[in-house]
Amino acid sequence: MHHALEAWLRAAADRIHEAAPALTALDQAIGDGDHGINMDRGFGAIVKALDDRPPTDPHQSDVTASADLLKLVGRTLISTVGGASGPLYGTAFLKASAAVAALPADPAPSDGLAVTTALAAAAAGIGGLGKATTGEKTMLDALVPAAEAARAALDGGADAVAILTAARNGAAAGAAATIPMLATKGRASYLGERSIGHQDPGATSAALLLDVLAGVVADVAV
Repeated sequence: MHHALEAWLRAAADRIHEAAPALTALDQAIGDGDHGINMDRGFGAIVKALDDRPPTDPHQSDVTASADLLKLVGRTLISTVGGASGPLYGTAFLKASAAVAALPADPAPSDGLAVTTALAAAAAGIGGLGKATTGEKTMLDALVPAAEAARAALDGGADAVAILTAARNGAAAGAAATIPMLATKGRASYLGERSIGHQDPGATSAALLLDVLAGVVADVAV
């Protein structure tokens, strides 16, 4: 799974770079106007960190390697990304890392269980740090439906591809659902009713990341 994670991070960096102007435009409407710039900087730093890290220990379990990779991403985002998105996304990856690391290594968990566990922990971590919940026009409006859809798919016996497809669809629908919402958290909340009618940039970037992950895992499975 950690090979798919690395492929995802590199592909996500490319997609974030392409989407940076659009993410920034969304943020200019209701935030600080720097979400795309910050995310692009952060994922550029992630790619550099991947390039610079020592080779993975071949004796390391896939669970441990995946958890270590998620921890590297979390630390990199916290140290390089400004605004609220660095600490929030960084915390999401660190909580996902800890949750994956806590999974039993023998027998090795399925990729679907690992992904579902990581998503739930990421959403909970962001909610705890931001003291936020769904319906407040934040990235949680994409991540929580994604995590819930992933859990439902896992409980229904789906494989990793189907689980991530469900998560991607949940995140996309959740991001779109932020358009009519009134923002009550973060910088957007200062606008009051003027925040209505704009899609939340954090929910948009979260949905983008899950879209890339679903595509990468589907490609690996072919």
